[in-house]
Amino acid sequence: MELWPGVSLVGLLLLLGQGPSQIHGSSGKNTLEWQPQQVFRTLKNFPFPCKPKKLKLSVLSESVHSLKPSDVKLVAAIGNPETPPAPGSGMVNMEKPQSVKQEPQSVCMAIMTALSDIVRHFNPSVLMPACSPGKGTAAHTTAEDLWIQAKELVGRLKDNPQLDFEKDWKLITVFFSNTSQCHLCPSAQQKRHLTRHMEMLWGVLDYLHREVPRAFVNLVDLSEVLALDLQHQETGFSPAPEVCKCSEKTTKLSKAVMQWSYKEAWEDLLASSKFNKRESFAVVFQPFFSELEPPSERSSPQDPATLALRIWNSMMEPVGGKDESINAAERKTMKCPSQESPYLFTYRNSNYQARRLKPISKLQKREGTEFTCVDKDPSDSIPTTVHRLRPADIKIIGAMGDSITAGNGAGANPGNIFDVLTEYRGLSWSVGGDEDIKTVTTLANILREFNPSLKGFSVGTGNENTPGASFNQAVAGAKSDGLAAQAQKLVNLMKADKTINFQEDWKIITVFIGGNDLCGSCNDTARSSPQNFVDNIKRALDILHAEVPRAFVNLVKVLEITPLRELFNEPSVSCPRMILRRLCPCVLNLEENSAELASLVERNRQYQKETEKLIESGQYDTRDDFTVVVQPLFENVTMPRTPEGIPDSSFFAPDCFHFNVKLHARSAIALWKNMLEPVGHKTRYQNFEIKAPIKCPNQAWPFLSTTKNSNLGYGSWMFCSEKDPSASPPTSVHALRPADIQVVAALGDSLTAGNGISSQEGDDLTTQYRGLSYSAGGDNTLKNVTTLPNILREFNGNLTGYSVGTGDVNSASAFLNQAVPGAKAENLTSQVQTLVQKMKSDNRVNFHQDWKVITVMIGASDLCDFCTDSNRYSAANFFDHLRNALDILHKEVPRALVNLVDFMDPNITRQVFLKNPDKCPMNQASVLCNCVLTPGEDSHELARLEAFTKSYQSIMLQLVESGRYDTREDFSVVLQPFLLNTKLPVLENGNPDTSFFAPDCILLNQKFHTQLARALWANMLEPLGKKTNTLDPKGFMIMACPTKNEPFLRTFRNSNYQYPTKPAIKNWGSDFLCTEQSPSSKVPTSVHELRPADIKVVAAMGDFLTVATGARPSESNNLATPWRGLSWSIGGDGTLETHTTLPNILKKFNPSILGFSTGTLEDTTGLNVAEEGARAQDMPAQAQALVKKIKSTPTIDLQKDWKLITLLIGNNDLCLYCENPKNYSTNNYVKYIQEALDILYEELPRVFINVVEVMELAGLQHDQGGKCAMPLAVQKNCSCFKHSQNLIATQELKKLNWNLQSDISELSYWHRYMQREDFAVTVQPFFRNTFIPLSERGGLDLTFFSEDCFHFSERGHAEMAIALWNNMLEPVGWKTTSNNFTYNRTKLKCPSPESPFLYTLRNSELLPGKTEEPSNALYWAVPVAAIGGLAVGILGAMLWKTVKLVKLKEEEESLPNTSVGPELIQDTV
Repeated sequence: MELWPGVSLVGLLLLLGQGPSQIHGSSGKNTLEWQPQQVFRTLKNFPFPCKPKKLKLSVLSESVHSLKPSDVKLVAAIGNPETPPAPGSGMVNMEKPQSVKQEPQSVCMAIMTALSDIVRHFNPSVLMPACSPGKGTAAHTTAEDLWIQAKELVGRLKDNPQLDFEKDWKLITVFFSNTSQCHLCPSAQQKRHLTRHMEMLWGVLDYLHREVPRAFVNLVDLSEVLALDLQHQETGFSPAPEVCKCSEKTTKLSKAVMQWSYKEAWEDLLASSKFNKRESFAVVFQPFFSELEPPSERSSPQDPATLALRIWNSMMEPVGGKDESINAAERKTMKCPSQESPYLFTYRNSNYQARRLKPISKLQKREGTEFTCVDKDPSDSIPTTVHRLRPADIKIIGAMGDSITAGNGAGANPGNIFDVLTEYRGLSWSVGGDEDIKTVTTLANILREFNPSLKGFSVGTGNENTPGASFNQAVAGAKSDGLAAQAQKLVNLMKADKTINFQEDWKIITVFIGGNDLCGSCNDTARSSPQNFVDNIKRALDILHAEVPRAFVNLVKVLEITPLRELFNEPSVSCPRMILRRLCPCVLNLEENSAELASLVERNRQYQKETEKLIESGQYDTRDDFTVVVQPLFENVTMPRTPEGIPDSSFFAPDCFHFNVKLHARSAIALWKNMLEPVGHKTRYQNFEIKAPIKCPNQAWPFLSTTKNSNLGYGSWMFCSEKDPSASPPTSVHALRPADIQVVAALGDSLTAGNGISSQEGDDLTTQYRGLSYSAGGDNTLKNVTTLPNILREFNGNLTGYSVGTGDVNSASAFLNQAVPGAKAENLTSQVQTLVQKMKSDNRVNFHQDWKVITVMIGASDLCDFCTDSNRYSAANFFDHLRNALDILHKEVPRALVNLVDFMDPNITRQVFLKNPDKCPMNQASVLCNCVLTPGEDSHELARLEAFTKSYQSIMLQLVESGRYDTREDFSVVLQPFLLNTKLPVLENGNPDTSFFAPDCILLNQKFHTQLARALWANMLEPLGKKTNTLDPKGFMIMACPTKNEPFLRTFRNSNYQYPTKPAIKNWGSDFLCTEQSPSSKVPTSVHELRPADIKVVAAMGDFLTVATGARPSESNNLATPWRGLSWSIGGDGTLETHTTLPNILKKFNPSILGFSTGTLEDTTGLNVAEEGARAQDMPAQAQALVKKIKSTPTIDLQKDWKLITLLIGNNDLCLYCENPKNYSTNNYVKYIQEALDILYEELPRVFINVVEVMELAGLQHDQGGKCAMPLAVQKNCSCFKHSQNLIATQELKKLNWNLQSDISELSYWHRYMQREDFAVTVQPFFRNTFIPLSERGGLDLTFFSEDCFHFSERGHAEMAIALWNNMLEPVGWKTTSNNFTYNRTKLKCPSPESPFLYTLRNSELLPGKTEEPSNALYWAVPVAAIGGLAVGILGAMLWKTVKLVKLKEEEESLPNTSVGPELIQDTV
């Protein structure tokens, strides 16, 4: 039952007794009388969740320690629980308070009636409650009055005829309240206060103990409930509790600890007293402290039902664990006895141990850390800038904050709650200086390892005013509004200290505040707003900025505070939850998923965010000797947990709120790590379970990180000490130091030319900002512009060759940056020739003596146009162009180190462009980079782009690792692979970050060029074999430095690198990784439930591919040898591990499979009825022959055995089409296959038929040349090659090819083959999109062909078998229509428990009439058609060559740029 705000208990009783008309009588007189029926009516609607019948409560308890609610016969009370009414409530006449009669007893009766009503649910025969009025009406009952009430109550109980005084169990509550609150004072006063009250009550309790048998006595202190009520009132009937004049300073923490201690003291005294020694009597202290709920949840004062409920719930909780729930709603819910504990809790049945009897916890261990840093030297001279500050330069340390920095409880032993009040400043994470780093880990002790003369750290214990506090001016309990005062005091102390040089000494000051603000923020959200919080911090920082010279200020973000709830809510963790709720009510008293909790989380986040914004404003970076750096180590904190997953309280002080020495130590290490991490790349997540080592500064990054030295802008800070050149000019490129470089040059495309680097929205992107180019620009200095030349100028100020300003390649400012916008690999030779001529003729370059670094990046423009002429932009041609250019450099240029830089994956550009349609010029996609931006997702064209990209990258690696350019001592080409795996820069919302790109979303801006220069420089110093091949544009990169031991730019020789040789592949077998190998539990009767292991017989029909002619070299040099045992669909030679064929795969499921071919002889062909020159018209005859063979094979059970038949035909039909087009029409092709299938349908039961589509000729685009240009075998077997120059004939052939595929693909849906449950035809389309196999150089890969370049090798057959098998395990409508023919032994798919069957139309869940969906074709790098023999391979190559020449001529006449539309792409393909 809840009250309106401001309604007092008296007012409530007036409402219950008289109703509104009687409360406001005209005479102002109140005639209150208690009416129990009104209380009963009020409690009728009170939810009662308990189920007494389930507890089987029939047997009366003989001991108070097993007393069940159903045993209680009478509920009674003594003492005065009355609380005064709120002023202005209108409930009573405030001018005549003396008119109120019997108010104390009325309040008592209301509470006891409610409590009795709860008990009545367990024992319906409970008697009416009793309250003794005594003789006073004051709210604060005296000892004399309690004594009178006790005697009166005993008398009434004895005289009650309904009560068996000796046998019936009685529940008696003794209310008392303090006239002062000295229990909130420190220990000495508290002890005196407690003694006085115990003496006062002892006589009363002793009397009840002597006189009343079978009694359970609740001792309830209502002083704080009364105090809470008085917070909302100006006047009242009773005097307010006196505030104890404590002799020592009190804080919120000390009050919470003393309150908890007060409760513990009562419980300890009562637990060990005589009152709990008898079986028939017990006294239990029921804590009734105020809960400091958020204002929105606070009801003041408490109503009788709520007070009764709190007493009841307290009795339901074991002593030592009462009311520890965080959830405010739970505190308003009735608790029930359990099956395990159906009784009221006493000290004995709670297994309560008095504090003095509890086992002594082990002492708190200090946590030291091993210090392993080697470089501990200070700067050579005292630095004048904070941005070059080394740890050893720090001479003074200070700190500001709250109780965490004050060290409250840091050294307290487990269980010693009182010691949380001790401020262990010597252990404080950010400023403590007890002992040394080996035993105590703090920031101060870390810095003392660098400078043992450090001053300002705190030692020992004590508050901020003690001598040991020194410059640790944190104040326990402080909020942000007290931070300015701390700052001013700290400044005054430093100025007054004669042992330091205030003006000259460098200082570290750590500021950490905000926890207390958040813990109390719900009580005054306006005062605790993020804006006020950051304003308070600003006032403190302004003081430091104005008054403190030479200071590095750590501003530590407020911690993420909600994980504290995990510790609080874990029942298995022993924490003083009453203290926790007092210290942090706005975090711990909120319900899960409540709006208030969400508001707190957001406020916490805003505190952190606004703090960072304050520092990012730059207002504290106006002086070179002062900075403030945000350290975000506490931004995202997880609660440490034990190995069992329970929140680990061993990281906290005994109050479970403050840090103990272990958490102080780990926080110190995390803070130190943050100080060394660059701004923008600091660790924001902490897992304190792991003890991290102390991070060390290094030669590359020896300074404390500031905003300026963290390279956040376009400039960079370089701290290299090894900057000297070689003692004499080196003669070997392998002994080349950065300072030896005298000339820089660059070759490439728009990226190196600098297009769009500084362009803004609306600017002309054709402007070439060559002075900002990552590899060749020399604008300004390294502090403002990061480029390779500016880096090298740090080593050699006389460097030349770099470009400045803007201009095209012919401008004087371009100098040796000879990159041309839009250039492709075919243009590279021309650039090289121009560059060589310029270097030879320019008097600024000593061509023969100067050492040169030449950076080459090419390929992106080729990929933008590759789809317009994939032969022109083939990997083979790319290889040739690149090789020719490097060959010229190698031949012509002495003393040169060439950086060959991988181009960026075009998919990065594609994602940025297409995922930002509002920012990027979508209508210009085909003009900007057609072949990258226009293909659809998962399209054939996009797969080809990926294939070409990988081929280009492979070519570059192959060329460099060939050793071709390592034949001279003064020349080397080094592949710098930092762009090989570029990470897409993304925003927090997951969208690509366009801030790294020019307005066209294609070109890179200065932000990206800055990162490219840093990454290239780092690559140049990294040894081969260990070079970084990834780039995160948003990541931090330290400016790398040469070292004494490794001073050279790295080449293969000074890296001790051996170019790798590829291991020879011994066979084309596959590894079998499938676990689901079992057959059906019984032989299936339906083909739609057919598992691989159910197959008993394999057979095949087809042409030379299935015969496997020429699959392996013959000892007799007979190329026509039929290697049927290696045939992709029917061969059974060896095992799967050595020969990949469909039967060898099926053998893994059923080793007894029949029908496969072996060897080369006629009598081992098995059920392979294919013939060398077979065409579609031969299929009916092959079908008849196959049926005959199956029926005549005695080991085959025709009716029961399941048969798998694979049919592939059409290669010879295509080769001979030109001779007689009418005979090789699509209709005839399909008709013959249908006739063959009809024969099989009529003659064979239990059959699964694979019909494999003929390959696509359109993808056969490359001409290998050489020995395979036009062998006689091709002309003889494939007469269509004679007509390859006839474009009309070529188009007709392609049309036929597509029609054959299209018509045959419909077979899966033919109704005529769906009439039987044991027969299915499934088309396998993996040949639909076909490409000539490419080698790493981009040429035709002849390993897929036999020696005659016509038939296919064992490798080709293996890849076909894999493709067929994987198709069989893919649903109809979703089958792969191309193949990944790259070598991999683990490409075989596996059936799964969810999909164990071979797929048919029906089990693919497609309706027979459904048109097949376009499959998600997977196009891979270097996909191949190891399936058509030379008849197809060379035919396609020659046809393509003819088409290419015609189209190329058309393009030259009609296209002003290299981009074409999709329709032209389709035509050329």
